[in-house]
Amino acid sequence: MIWGVIALSALAGCATPETRVRNGLMSAGLSAPISACMADRMVDRLSLGQLGKLNGLGKLKKRNPGDVTFKEFVKQTRSLQDPEIVGVVTSSGLICAVK
Repeated sequence: MIWGVIALSALAGCATPETRVRNGLMSAGLSAPISACMADRMVDRLSLGQLGKLNGLGKLKKRNPGDVTFKEFVKQTRSLQDPEIVGVVTSSGLICAVK
């Protein structure tokens, strides 16, 4: 029984970064489906520090899901001056838009 609780706790801990990224993307104004798809890809490709930088994009806080275009999001992401973040955001967004 105790092992089941430990296993569930471990699984819940693994899901936290993806959930936080998805919620952050939606808070930045990206649509829910695009945010979910991008978060899934981004947590596997970016470090926690890079994900934190993305979360710090102040200009894109407190938007309604769907209010921000992907193009606008990429433009704001470029201000972080991290080519790896821009590359992952761009490729993830393009792949997710096609799905």
